[in-house]
Amino acid sequence: MIKIFKNFTKKESFLTLMSVLLIVVQVWLDLKLPDYMSEITLLVQTQGSNLSDIYRAGGMMLLCAFGSLITAVLVAITAARISTNFGANLRRNLFTKVLDFSLEEISLFSTSSLITRSTNDITQIQMLIIMGLQAIVKAPILAFMAISKITGKSWQWSLVTAIAVVVLLVVVLGILALAMPKFKLLQKLTDRLTHVTRENLTGLRVVRAYNAEDYQEDRFEVVNTDLTNTQLFTTRTMAFMMPFIQLVMSGLSLAIYWVGAIVINEAGLFDRLPLFSDMIVFSSYAMQIVMAFMMLVMIFLIVPRASVSAKRILEVLDTKPTITDGNISESVLDSAGSIEFKNVSFKYPDAQNYVLQDINFVANPGETVAFIGATGSGKTTLVNLIPRFFDATKGEVLLNGINVKDYSQENLHDQIGYASQKASLFEGTIKSNVLYGQNKQAKTLDSDIVEALDIAQANEFVESLEDGYDSEVTAGGTNLSGGQKQRISIARAIARQADVLIFDDSFSALDYRTDRQLRQALREERANKTKLIVAQRIGTIKDADRIIVLDEGRIVGNGRHEELMESCEVYQEIAYSQLSKEELA
Repeated sequence: MIKIFKNFTKKESFLTLMSVLLIVVQVWLDLKLPDYMSEITLLVQTQGSNLSDIYRAGGMMLLCAFGSLITAVLVAITAARISTNFGANLRRNLFTKVLDFSLEEISLFSTSSLITRSTNDITQIQMLIIMGLQAIVKAPILAFMAISKITGKSWQWSLVTAIAVVVLLVVVLGILALAMPKFKLLQKLTDRLTHVTRENLTGLRVVRAYNAEDYQEDRFEVVNTDLTNTQLFTTRTMAFMMPFIQLVMSGLSLAIYWVGAIVINEAGLFDRLPLFSDMIVFSSYAMQIVMAFMMLVMIFLIVPRASVSAKRILEVLDTKPTITDGNISESVLDSAGSIEFKNVSFKYPDAQNYVLQDINFVANPGETVAFIGATGSGKTTLVNLIPRFFDATKGEVLLNGINVKDYSQENLHDQIGYASQKASLFEGTIKSNVLYGQNKQAKTLDSDIVEALDIAQANEFVESLEDGYDSEVTAGGTNLSGGQKQRISIARAIARQADVLIFDDSFSALDYRTDRQLRQALREERANKTKLIVAQRIGTIKDADRIIVLDEGRIVGNGRHEELMESCEVYQEIAYSQLSKEELA
């Protein structure tokens, strides 16, 4: 738990120190009130006392109370400022860390869990800071100073107060022992609820198409009921605390006055007035001591859950990315665009079997190299090794004759234009999506955007929209068709003006005519670029300079279409399953 606060900045540390000083002042002012109350009690019961002395003591009480109010407000403002800044810094650190994660680290946590850790978990830490500065810091100081004030007053009153505190601690610790496991479970259940809700919203069309609303409702109901029952258990358990604390405080007051009545009754006539004054003061200080422990109890309501949240946040922050930057700087890059795989094998983390084995090939600058094979043959995995979404388990992946691991990731990605298997668009406009993540070395003009959309065969539908290139795109591109999203995704890769263009099955939603026109435009307009195309359709890759056929992670064919039709049985099976002999001829 303490480790999370190592993320405090100097500003937050200074504000925390200032808050502690203000709390000390506030406690001192609070504990001065009983002293003035004792003085007033003595003055009222002493014959010949001046009314001005009583007014003076009362005025000092008012000043202490007002001073305590002012310091309390300042502490609250400071705590809120610390909490807000610290939460913002934590979210920034988490987001930056996740951006550095490879797909391997992302799979360790899941998207839903990362969302919860970045929102709900940080909120728990913020709540702890806001209440903690006012309670965790204040309670020990208040208890220590109050105990020092009552020390030596009366062993009977001290014994009664000690018994009350012990009873309070025993019950509170017992309640916490019951609630702690449930607090740990709450965050996991929140993750599950976020996961089910997110899955339902993102797959809403499929849910409706299959009339699966009842099924999704049942799934949500199960998760929601588990979270509700766990929350109710912790809330009901903790709800027992406050009435019990009130009972202890009332019982302590009653016990002090009862013991005080006996002590005063047995005392001599001249000792009764000082004893009565001491009893009033002791009662006030005893309440302060119980209040201190009550504040600690309030923190105990938050600390268990905040502790779990801190652990979950640190799990992300302490995770070391498996993919780290190399030392090749931008100034020494050779922008030829050649790709070479040397004896590359790959298996996913914790998997036993290799997805790719002994992959060897070279893609020269300006060539179009296509990859085809059955589902699960490793096509997408192969091209994902180039931008280092994963690193090869064995062998080397070379770009311009240099191992991709030796490049900084930023410089490596600057040389690659990538259109993913699933077209991912972002909220904004068509123009902003085409310009997304532009190569810093390239100066993209409006004419370049038009050219990229033209090559991607997207200009026709874009220009038909009311706002043209400034037409709105919703998150995920839900207001566009599958083919339109793919074409904008392809245009984004082309506009990047990179030396290597990777198209990971990104022509699948295009009709044959658009597919053919797009490939022809690529050959003509980007003839000097290295183009890697993953495809399922023979028609998409038929004209490639080289076709690599994969089967169960191995290369079983490498050559032009005509050569493979004669020499590669796997390729022949794929070809004849899609096209007739006349079409292939």
